[in-house]
Amino acid sequence: MGERGLSASVVTVGLCLLGALCEGFDVQSAGVAAAGIRHELRPTPQALGFFFAAGGAGLLIGAVCGGYLSDRLGRKSVLIVSVATFGFCSLLTSIAPDIRSLMVTRLLTGLGLGGALPNLIAAVADASPLSRRNASIAISYVGAPLGGLLASLIISLIPLDAWRTVFRIGGIAPLVVVPLMLCYLPARVALAPVGPGTPPLRARIDALFGPNRAATTLILWAGFFLIVLTLHLMLNWLPQLLVGRGVPAAQAALAMAAFAAGASAAGLVIGPLLDSRWQRAAVAICAVALPVVLILMADTAPRTSVVFALAFLLGGSIIAQQVIVYAVASACYEAPSRGTGMGAAVGAGRVGSLVGPLFAAALLASGSSSTEVLIGLLPVVILCGLCICFLGWTSLSTIAATRLATANSYRREVPGHEG
Repeated sequence: MGERGLSASVVTVGLCLLGALCEGFDVQSAGVAAAGIRHELRPTPQALGFFFAAGGAGLLIGAVCGGYLSDRLGRKSVLIVSVATFGFCSLLTSIAPDIRSLMVTRLLTGLGLGGALPNLIAAVADASPLSRRNASIAISYVGAPLGGLLASLIISLIPLDAWRTVFRIGGIAPLVVVPLMLCYLPARVALAPVGPGTPPLRARIDALFGPNRAATTLILWAGFFLIVLTLHLMLNWLPQLLVGRGVPAAQAALAMAAFAAGASAAGLVIGPLLDSRWQRAAVAICAVALPVVLILMADTAPRTSVVFALAFLLGGSIIAQQVIVYAVASACYEAPSRGTGMGAAVGAGRVGSLVGPLFAAALLASGSSSTEVLIGLLPVVILCGLCICFLGWTSLSTIAATRLATANSYRREVPGHEG
C-alpha cells in the first residue's frame, strides 16, 4: 500500500475509533444509568427490560438498513447520518419524563447506533491492507468498550439522581465527532457493478448465500446472535446482578468499568493474534474462557477484588469472541457487498441485543436469583464457543489464505502494485 493509501487507512481507523467510542458509550449508558432510573421513575423489572429491549430493536433495524444502504450510497454518508442520529436522540433521552418516553427515545437512539457499527467496521475493512485488516478492525472496535468504560466511570462518580448526565454526554460527543468525519473521513470509492442483467437484490442474496457461503453465513449469524445476547445482557443487567449477589451499588458500577477495561484490553490483543500464526490457539482459548469465567462469576464469593478481576476477564472473553466474528464477517464478503454482509450479520446480533435483556428480566421476574441467571446463560455461551471454533478454525483461515493468494496473484499480474 502506498503512502497515500496508508495515510487514508490511518485516518479512517482513527475516525472510526472515535465513532466506536461514542457508540460504546451510548450502548452502555442505559445499563449504567439503570440504578438511577429505578430510583427516580420506579419502573417494574418488565418495564425496565422493555426499555433495554427498545434499544435492541432499534439496533436491529438500524444495522440491517444501514448496512444495505452503505453498499448503495457509500459508507461515509450513511455512517455520518447514523452517528448524528444517535447523538441527537441521546440528548432527547436525557429529557424524557417517564419510562414510556425513555422507551421511545431509546428505540430512536438504537436506530442510529445500529447503522453506525457495521459501517464503521466495513469502512475500516475497505481501507486496510490484508496483512493488517484484523488488527485494524480490532483497534477501531476497541473504541466501543472504551466508551462503555467511560460511561461506567462517570456514573460511579456522580449522584444517583444525576443519571441524565450520562445521556447528555452521550449526545454531545457524537455531534462533535460528526464534523470531523464530514471533513476528514475519506470518501468511499465508487461501488463495483453487481454484474450485467443481475438485479441488485439478487446480487446481495447471492453474496450471502452463494456457493461455499451459505453455511458460513448461517453459523456467522448464530455466532453474532449468541455473543451479542451475552454482551447486552451483561451491559444492561450485570450491575443489578452483582448488587443481587451482595455487591454495593458503587462497587458494581466500578465492576462495569473493569468489565469495559477487560474488553478494551482483549480487543487490542486478539486482533494482531488473528493476523498471526497463533490464530487457532487464540480462537480456542477464547471459546473456553467465557464459560469458565461465567461459572466463577456465579459461584465465587462477592469480594471486591475478586469481583473486579472476574468482571475484567468476563469483558475480555466476550469482546474477544465478538472481534473474531467481526473479522470473519469482514473477510467473508467482497467490498461491493460488504456493507450488506456486515449489516445482516450485525442485524442477527442485534436480535440477540433484544433477546438478552428480556431473557434476564424474565428470569428475575420469575424469582430466579442473580446466580441462577448467570448459570442459566451457560448453554448460550457454550453453543457460542462452538460457533466461534468453527468460524475461527475453518472459515477465517480459509478466507485469509484465499485472499492472500489472490493478492499475490494480482501483484504478479500488475507490476508496481504495492497494496
